[in-house]
Amino acid sequence: MIARVWSIVLKEFIQIRRDRRTLAIVLLLPVMQLTLFGYAINTTVDHIATVVLDQARDAQSRGFLSTFFNTGYFDLVGQVGSIEQVRQAIDAGTARVGIVLPPEFSRDLVAGRAPRAQMVVDGSDPNTAQTALLVAGTLSQRSAARQAIDLRPIVLYNPSMQSINFMIPGLLGLIMQFQTLLLTAFAVVRERERGTLEQLVVTPVKPWELMLGKILPYVTVAFANVLFASAIGHFWFGVEFAGSFPLLLVLAAVFVLSSLGLGLLVSTVSQTQTQAMQLALFVMLPSIILSGFVFARESMPHPIRELGLLIPLTYFLQILRGIILKGVGVEVLWPEVLALAAFGVIVFGLSANRFRKTLD
Repeated sequence: MIARVWSIVLKEFIQIRRDRRTLAIVLLLPVMQLTLFGYAINTTVDHIATVVLDQARDAQSRGFLSTFFNTGYFDLVGQVGSIEQVRQAIDAGTARVGIVLPPEFSRDLVAGRAPRAQMVVDGSDPNTAQTALLVAGTLSQRSAARQAIDLRPIVLYNPSMQSINFMIPGLLGLIMQFQTLLLTAFAVVRERERGTLEQLVVTPVKPWELMLGKILPYVTVAFANVLFASAIGHFWFGVEFAGSFPLLLVLAAVFVLSSLGLGLLVSTVSQTQTQAMQLALFVMLPSIILSGFVFARESMPHPIRELGLLIPLTYFLQILRGIILKGVGVEVLWPEVLALAAFGVIVFGLSANRFRKTLD
């Protein structure tokens, strides 16, 4: 009996060794999961991007501001000259917090009066906003003169700081990527498994016509799901839509281009639907962890944060939350739009070229 079982075990190991693509995925996926989860998942929110409007500009105001940045919770990303520029920095996503000190700040501090200060917080990410408010509330009780600061917070975009307002836009992007990537990859691989892809190749249908015909139905499905999910988010969960929905649909089409490219790329290197599923998970896992879908990217180590810039969902989440929660337009989101468009054109072009070679 042992000999018979051992012979089957050896046969299975031979099968695994022959299927090198699946073996590589099986071996690499746990390593990638451990690395990403170990470095990227950080429930402690720190290094919050902060701009400062210091109208006092003296030793007392600089001393008060230094108490913020010495904690490690806040990172100074710029000095601005007006409250409008504070708002613009938060709109653009270059800052999460703005600290405003009035001209009379130091005079009131020296005179023994509680000086006023203002803290403008981006409430679109509730976890970051709550951390910023908690730390700032504690620090405002301390000063060089052992005197409390009258720090008055203003929470923008999501004053109630409900997490559902943060998650629903992210889920829209995740649904679109999952639908287009997985279904496109499966559609091509399924034809190959059934042997019907070769039949399509010998027909008068050109490669680009075949590719277009395969992907268009799934584009339609992805947009239908987005419309349905948007309706549920608004009418069931009560997420208010602050920006332009037509603009969102246009920019979503740019994002779909990159997701379709990834799906085609997966299909060209997969021989079976199982391999396509494994490769799709290989792509989706970094997208969920590194894009800012759940965890603040500011809290990630620098190399891991830079790696997230290679993920199209990173840019699309900024677009989604910018339009839905902040109501901003292309004049603010153009860096994300350009990056997403460039990524989509490059990946889709490479994938389409490889798809044509596979057919040939």
